[in-house]
Amino acid sequence: MRFAAVVVFAALNLFAHLAQAQLAPSPINEIILDQIKAMPTGGRYSASRTATIRLQSAAHFESGKFFIFPGAASPSYCSGATYLVFMKTIEALRARGVLELNYETLDHLMIRGQRDGEGVWGRWNANGPGTARLFYELGMGRNFDDFEEAEPGDFMKIFWSPEVGKEEHGHSVIFLGMEKKMGLEYVRFWSSNIPFGYGEKSVPRTKIVHAIFSRLYEPSNLTKISTVPVLDRYLASLERVRSSYDEAREKCGF
Repeated sequence: MRFAAVVVFAALNLFAHLAQAQLAPSPINEIILDQIKAMPTGGRYSASRTATIRLQSAAHFESGKFFIFPGAASPSYCSGATYLVFMKTIEALRARGVLELNYETLDHLMIRGQRDGEGVWGRWNANGPGTARLFYELGMGRNFDDFEEAEPGDFMKIFWSPEVGKEEHGHSVIFLGMEKKMGLEYVRFWSSNIPFGYGEKSVPRTKIVHAIFSRLYEPSNLTKISTVPVLDRYLASLERVRSSYDEAREKCGF
């Protein structure tokens, strides 16, 4: 009997540990999905200077409010598309009265040609795990790479190859779910995709070498952007050097 009690106690402890390790859903995911529904479709993909200039013109901060016009950001590219949804989500939370951010923090969100790793946009737009690194650095959410834990509305960085950094082939997207096609598992996501631009896409799970999911829990922690270095040297370095997936995970807290 004593042995059985020890086994049961150990099992309960293990269950409690697993429950704590599981990721809780975030109500913000539904708001993120709502913002996607309001985004335009198409407009062409282009990772060009012209696309960046138009991305800058798509968001204005005036009289304490964001005015975001995604249609102006056309052509578009992936990180710009997901960042506009992120900004729209922040403004939606503010409009509902559930998020308060000071002027300094809101100003930090603006796109002003920041280099990779600089400020909020520069971190988001960087090679490697830009969004995940930002979430970890500011304590805005949780990062993970288990597809079983993923929920529609999670931000997601796809790595099409094992490379992270200078030689990487990646894609910044928002996860929409899994589906089966002809017996194969496919991953559905939204972003600006080659060649058509804004819209949904579905790819075989086997095409994705690595994926980092980022779930937004604490957008109020954006205020911490003024307490961290202006430049994240790790993300900034990824334009020039090769990193690794293990290093990316370590830099993102999981």
